[in-house]
Amino acid sequence: MAYNLLKGKKGIIFGALNEQSIAWKVAQRAVQEGAEIVLSNAPIALRMGELNKLAEECNAPVIGCDVTNGDDINNLFTKTKEHFGGGVDFILHSIGMSVNVRKNIPYYENNYDFTHKGFDISALSLHRILQAAMKHDAINEWGSVLALSYIAAQRYFPGYNDMADNKAVLESIARNFGYEYGVTKKVRVNTISQSPTRTTAGSGVKGFDGFIDFAEKMSPLGNADADQCADYCVTLFSDLTKMVTMQNLFHDGGFSFTGVTQAVIDQMGK
Repeated sequence: MAYNLLKGKKGIIFGALNEQSIAWKVAQRAVQEGAEIVLSNAPIALRMGELNKLAEECNAPVIGCDVTNGDDINNLFTKTKEHFGGGVDFILHSIGMSVNVRKNIPYYENNYDFTHKGFDISALSLHRILQAAMKHDAINEWGSVLALSYIAAQRYFPGYNDMADNKAVLESIARNFGYEYGVTKKVRVNTISQSPTRTTAGSGVKGFDGFIDFAEKMSPLGNADADQCADYCVTLFSDLTKMVTMQNLFHDGGFSFTGVTQAVIDQMGK
């Protein structure tokens, strides 16, 4: 069911790769709620993924952007403003990658060149995007920026590796830029700490299915899936949440505030 929560709004969705992607679901929901969007991903993802299919469904242009490259980001905002005839009202940052994770290098043996590359893509990219958006005056007053995070930013999870560090910095950037963009343009910036979700990125983490099963047993409401995350993103893009900023918002069925559940106790007793 659609509620026209984003009627007349315009946005940029970073990171949709295929139908498993949370960003893919967010794009679909945003359009269902009345928004017009631009889709963006890295050039390699445009070759590997299925973004043109989503673009056709959403009647949205695709503008390639390497988020580690300032020229690419500037080009994205220039073309987006030309397309819409002005700024946007929301941005989704759904970008994350760890070479150390992909190559199964344990945290205590991280290759620092790989670490820097993952940090650049997964965390510093949010700062680059927001810095360029400010310079281009690309986000309208009372706009909303969301970045997807995970509770490993606060707690240890085996195998999540340097992505945990990246998410911690991502959340810090959102807080700091949330203040700076708030006082200058009333733009709000938040992160969503989502339940472990089966996506292409998540599947690269060793033992990720175990994360999902454990979180399901530890969450009073169960895990939040990608479609439910998209619903939550839409509310945070809408005018109903205009005073929410600088927050890391847990969307995890209660996992983050549950000490232990009977299901886990019963499992441990076997």
